[in-house]
This record gives sequence, C-alpha cells and structure tokens, in this order.
Amino acid sequence: MGDRDEEEELQMALRMSLHGSPPAQPEPKRSKPPSPAGESPEAEARRKQRELMAAAAEKRLRAVAPPAAVAPPVAVAPLSAVVVPPPSQPMAVVAEQTSAPEDVKVESESTVVPMEDVKEAEVELEVDVGEEEKGEELHPELAEKLWLMVFGSGVSKAVLAQWSNQGIRFSSDPETAMGLVQHEGGPCGVLATVQAYVLKYLLFFSDNLGNPEVSDPSFALGQRRFYQSSFAARDDFSSLTEDGKTRALVHAMVEILFLCGTGKRAVVAFIGGVTREKVDAALEGLSLESAIDFQKVLRISMFTSRKDAFNMLLANIPLFQSRLGAMLFLISSLLSRGLDCIQADRDDPSQPLVTAPFGHASQEIVNLLLCGEAVPNVFDGKMDLGGGMSLKGIPNDVEVGFLTLLESLNLCKVGQYLKCPKWPIWVVGSESHYTVLFALNPNVQEENELEERESKIRRAFDAQDQSGGGGFIAVEGFQQVLRDTDITFPSDKLDDLCNAGVIVWSEFWQALLQLDKRAGGMKDPTGLMGKKQFTIYHFNGIAKSVLNGSGNTGGGSTPIQRPRICKLNVSVPPRWTQDEYLADVVSSSASGSKNDSVLSLAPPVQTACQHAPLVDCIRTRWPRAACSWSGDVPSIV
Repeated sequence: MGDRDEEEELQMALRMSLHGSPPAQPEPKRSKPPSPAGESPEAEARRKQRELMAAAAEKRLRAVAPPAAVAPPVAVAPLSAVVVPPPSQPMAVVAEQTSAPEDVKVESESTVVPMEDVKEAEVELEVDVGEEEKGEELHPELAEKLWLMVFGSGVSKAVLAQWSNQGIRFSSDPETAMGLVQHEGGPCGVLATVQAYVLKYLLFFSDNLGNPEVSDPSFALGQRRFYQSSFAARDDFSSLTEDGKTRALVHAMVEILFLCGTGKRAVVAFIGGVTREKVDAALEGLSLESAIDFQKVLRISMFTSRKDAFNMLLANIPLFQSRLGAMLFLISSLLSRGLDCIQADRDDPSQPLVTAPFGHASQEIVNLLLCGEAVPNVFDGKMDLGGGMSLKGIPNDVEVGFLTLLESLNLCKVGQYLKCPKWPIWVVGSESHYTVLFALNPNVQEENELEERESKIRRAFDAQDQSGGGGFIAVEGFQQVLRDTDITFPSDKLDDLCNAGVIVWSEFWQALLQLDKRAGGMKDPTGLMGKKQFTIYHFNGIAKSVLNGSGNTGGGSTPIQRPRICKLNVSVPPRWTQDEYLADVVSSSASGSKNDSVLSLAPPVQTACQHAPLVDCIRTRWPRAACSWSGDVPSIV
C-alpha cells in the first residue's frame, strides 16, 4: 500500500476513534517494521509520524471499545511480588500476553515514547509523552510497612515537611551548575549520594549520555580502563547543557535502582494521576502524613530493562524535580531492594531509616544507594562477634565511595571498598550532613613510586615472618627478602641488622630510609619520589549564604543563597603505619638533630597548609595530607 493510502487509512481510524464509533473488530496492532536501509530523513520522519499516529489511534480505540473487543494489556507484577516474594517462589517479572499472536502484542500502559522520536517526527497530532503512569497500587498493609520502615510511628510534622519539600534539582548558579540543590536538612543523604553518581556520568561519561544503557556495568568497565590513562575530566561546569545534566541524573537514578534490585529490576514509585505538564498544580495541597496518604496516591512500575526504566524516568523527570522528588526516589530504592531484604540487611530493623529527632537519612540509606544493600556499617564484609552473631558491612566494590569525619574521631572504621571506589568520587559524612568530594582524574587513587616500593618490601618481609605477625624474621628469611626486592646493604650495615639473629621490621625500615633508592632503599635526594600532589573538589549542595566573592550583594542586602564548591590543592607524603611514624619520632628525638638526608615521616611544614574538618576526612583516605584552598573554608555541615 502506498504512503498516501496508508496515511488516509490512519486518518480515518483517528476520526472514528474521536467520534466514539469503533468497528466491531478493530484491526490488531501490527509489528513495527524495521527501518529500510538507506532511508532518507524525510521518509524516516513520515514513517515515524505514521507509527505514532497509529499508536494514538489504537489507544483511543481501546479506550472506547467494549472490553471483549480489545486484547488485555500486558500485566504488571503485583507489588507483593516485587517487594515481599514468598521464600519458595522466585520474584515475579512482568507477565507476557500469551493468548495473542506474536505480532499482535499490545504495549503496556506504562510504555513511554522517547522524547527524541517525537521531536524528529514533528507530529502535528498531540501525543502526550508524559501521560500519567497507571502503575500498581500499594496494598494497605505494604503501605503501612513501608511507612513504619522509613519514618517510624512517632514522626514529627517538621521531619515530614523536610522530606515532602525536597526535589532533585540542579543549581542555577553557573559555578555549581553540576550540583543538586538542597533546601531541607533531612534528605541530604539521598541527594549527596545521587549527586555522586551524577558526577560520575558528567565527568567520565559525558560523550555517552545519549545511550540509555550506559549504566550497564559492562559498558562502565571499558570506560574506566580508558580513564586509567593520563586523561582527566574537565572542570568547566558552566558549559554543561540542561539536557546533558538531566540525562546524567536519569542515568544515576537508573544505576542506583538496578543496583538495589541486584541488577535484575528497578521499581519506580510515582504519584498517580500526575502528568509532566501539571506536576506543580497536581501536588499543590497534597499532604503525605500517614500510611493511608501513601496508599491513596502512590503507584509503582517495575522494569527489567535499563532502557525502559531510563525512558520512563526521562519522560517523567519533572515529578522527581518536584517537592516530593527525594522521597519518591528513596521509596523507589527501597522497593527495588524489597522490604523484606531491607530488614534482613539491617542490624536493628526496629529503628526507622529516617532518624529522629532531626530527620536525617541514616547510614543504612546511604549504604543502600552506594552498594545496593541497607547495611548499617562502613567496614568491609562482615565482622564476626562469636556465638553466631555478626555485624554487616559493605559486601563488595562500589562505583562511588564514602569518607566520614567520624573515622577521624575514632568512632568508626571505613573499609577499603568505600575508601577506594572505582571512580574518584566520595560522599562525605559529618555528624549531621552529607556532602561530596571528587577528583577529575582517577589517577589520584593510584599509589606513587614510593608507596608501591613500600608495599612490595612489606609483602616480601611478611612472607618470611614466622612469628604470627610479630614483625621479625630470621636471618635466612632476611636474605631471601633482600634477593626478592633487589636491596643491597653495605656489609657493615648488613652485619648490624643480622647481629641479633633476628631482624625486626622497624629496624629494617629505618635502615631502608637511609639507603639510597639506587641500592633498593627509600632515600630520595630529590624529595619527589614519595610525594603525591593533586587537585580535588568539594561540593556542598545545601543553599547557604556565601561569605565573600560574588555572594555579597552589597548595600547591606542579604547575601545570595547558593550551593558551594571549593577547589583544594592536596599534597600527600608517603603513607606509613602508626608504629613506623612513632619509631621515627623517637629516633629523631634521640638524635637531637634532624638529618635532611633521611625522609621525614612527620607531617610536612608548609606555609600554605590550611585546616578544616574536611581535611580530617581527606586524611582518612590520604594520611597526613596537606591541603590549601582559596576563598571560603570548605564546609561539611
């Protein structure tokens, strides 16, 4: 049939559907034909226009046709199958229509037409891309369980107001255009973690934001290998486009949700009956103050395809930018993981995830978004307490990491999984707030020459240590260490070390510090071999007054309220253990003088060195790092 005849047929179907007079047996939807090879742009536009008009006509026909005349839509898995599956049954997935022929499949109501297709086709017929998602209602019991898990039974109105008035929106300030703005104190754990993933895509995947499946782990692996060379991301944040930032946000959301869903599924929670064009008007006056309120308006859709989830979120992003955005994304993450799994992850499931009395996101929420499990601790793996009891930590490698001021206060221990993520991006925790630290070059995580040398010698020494970790080896083992590490001591120094019949690590290390690196030692006359210098950025998304610079409006008026970004210059001396540091201090004190030819273990004295609580966090990752910056002091509160 020619193009003209086919278009006339479609126009007739549209007129019939608009007048409410469908045929007794409407023609089933045909399979989408493949794009012809060498198709011109004009022909492709006409083809897409016909396809969209056909889809719109069929939808209108289904809306007015008798139930028996329309094939049932694809079923969405019930929420109970998504969230709390019976132990004996696998989690349900989206059911497929089996009664219709293969080429008569009817798309689910939650299917969203990609925005770019609408633009390219230039369809004059109004096609509502952001048409409301029908989704699945929450069962009242599940709504109650979800509410108690998040807020508990005695949540205050102030906390609910914090979580009901925080959207996921980018800053309008050019300097912080890559950052999400925070207006309320409670949801910062969600915003900062989403921000970390957004930076991953803006910095290291900027050329691939148009690919809906860029969040697939196999794709990220190849990109990480590329960036492990000398390439670094750009810091011109003001040049970012709105479309690029939106796509980076959607990619971040998709990755987190599928991470929570063990890579197999993502559940998206949204407000029923809200279209993208009328989000603010629809949410005006809407109050979520109980599980009943949740149950009335909350809807969910489950996706097993990253592409489908990406398209749905992209088409409905205004809802997550609205005042309920942070809460909806938290709920989506919890449902993607499954409520029973969330409770099993936790050490104390009786406590709400949003902590009282200030409504902060708990460490379990942050860990859920970082590693896909709502574990309460930040160390690696599990800690066995004996008697069949254990504490749960981070189970495996993560894409973006976590540092905390609490570790510098000896209140916790962050493991290597979080300290050394795949990308140089960290959520930074303080006593009451979460911010983000990031570098433009993944090389900041690589060991320098001296650190690699230290690690090699230490491994060789430990391999000969038969004392059960006592830190000493026999002379025979020491000779093997020297051979394995290509170390050549002068004969008099070698006799001194072996005189006692055993070699202690601290004495061996002190001798290495005075042995030239050309002989396999650690002495470096240039002083450059053990140093690491790089630039790192800190972003605080909470909108506060800027103390200087463009933040002052002058004339005594109120300063501009905006997020803040700080660029820090970091210089890192070699990384030693505490025992070795103390040994060097004792040695230096006993000698009464400082020998400049010996590499100092003490913190370097620099006139430009500055201090702030953020520096203490940085030093948990890079011990005794010296930091400096210009402008306002970087704030982690």
